[in-house]
Amino acid sequence: MQVGLVLGHAQSTVKHPSLERQKLLIVQPLLADGRRPDGLPVIAVDKLGAGPGERVVLTSDGATIREQYGVENSPIRWSTLALADPI
Repeated sequence: MQVGLVLGHAQSTVKHPSLERQKLLIVQPLLADGRRPDGLPVIAVDKLGAGPGERVVLTSDGATIREQYGVENSPIRWSTLALADPI
């Protein structure tokens, strides 16, 4: 799990069937201090309704993603788990 800052939304006209009707976010992962960037931004699937400027808890755990989205095979790499409290 990792905390990230939502930078904005992503759109795709062609996507894997498991991503149909899913909201995609552009999220900047943050270091443990919750302020500095940790690498490049990632695309995360969101069921929480997070928006730009909000901090979210991300997961890249395959088992959690399979359970959360009810899929066995999907290209989902990152997903939101929770909204994080502000610093």
